[in-house]
Amino acid sequence: MASSTPLPAPQPAQIDPEKGFLNSHPLFMTSLPDDGSNDATLAALQSLVHDGTPDEIAQNFKEQGNDYFKGRRFREALGFYTQGIDAKPEDLALMEALLCNRAACNLELKNFGSVLRDCATAIRLNQKASKAYYRSAQALLTLERIDEALDACDRCLAFDTENAGMKLLRASVMKKKEELDKKARDREERLAREAAVERKFKAALAERNIIEAPNPEGSTHPYHPHFDPEDPSSTTLIFPVFFLYPQYAITDAIPSFVEATPFTLHLESMFPPSAPPPNWDVSREYVAGALTVYAMTRRKRLLKVGKKMSLRDVCEAARAKEGEERDGLELKDGCLTFVVLPKGEEEHKWVAQFKRERGF
Repeated sequence: MASSTPLPAPQPAQIDPEKGFLNSHPLFMTSLPDDGSNDATLAALQSLVHDGTPDEIAQNFKEQGNDYFKGRRFREALGFYTQGIDAKPEDLALMEALLCNRAACNLELKNFGSVLRDCATAIRLNQKASKAYYRSAQALLTLERIDEALDACDRCLAFDTENAGMKLLRASVMKKKEELDKKARDREERLAREAAVERKFKAALAERNIIEAPNPEGSTHPYHPHFDPEDPSSTTLIFPVFFLYPQYAITDAIPSFVEATPFTLHLESMFPPSAPPPNWDVSREYVAGALTVYAMTRRKRLLKVGKKMSLRDVCEAARAKEGEERDGLELKDGCLTFVVLPKGEEEHKWVAQFKRERGF
């Protein structure tokens, strides 16, 4: 006996007209192929699309483009406007409209060069093509070509004096011009301030007998010398300083060494007698009060830094004697370098080696 259970009703298929076979069906195509086809329906549609005068064909493509533009499908709209332009309509107003409409599509697609080309063509056809001037000004504003955008606005308003849209656009252009002008002024002022500080800094280095030796490959560290921001007179310099410990091939960086500070203050902070020695100090010789600091000048003179000497004092001591070749401390890669050694045997050995290597 047959079952009495009713069969399910057939469901309509969910078809996306943008996909599948419909996309190639002549009645659903959004554009017609350029190559030949044996499809009779397609051939008939193609003949209808291109049937009529150039103006009628172009008008048909324009209307299709308008429909797609309203739906915000700008690439498809652009294609139809292009086909209308390619139909070479004799009606100049129609050609102008197609060019301006294609420019509107390219504005949305951010193809600003194409916008400007189509608008220029439209203006050659009609010197009073307000839309072409408007689209040009929009593209030029986006490209921040402000003077050209302003010129496009003014040319349009010269004949279309009541064009409210163009007046609003011109106001936007002027606002952008003011913003860019202010930004340019701020940048020039900033560069002028930086240049003044740089000139003052160079003069301060020369006054201290410091000779710059920049790294041709750029700085290898984040430190740089500068004026002390806490000094109201802006005359005190702060330097990055490296302490070298040749006995162990180790270095320490002091990012901010104020030039008026005595070396002993840094040594007491880094090597206090009551604190355990650094891990690398296997002989436990690096203790404040038992250390000597040496500076080397550009001409390879060796200067022993006294207990109470500040960095500024050492700079002065590095000055060449009158009549001699210029000399001073070297600012290598933005830093000053000093050698720190324990007093006694290691110090004497290093000094003797330094003199031998330099032929002293």
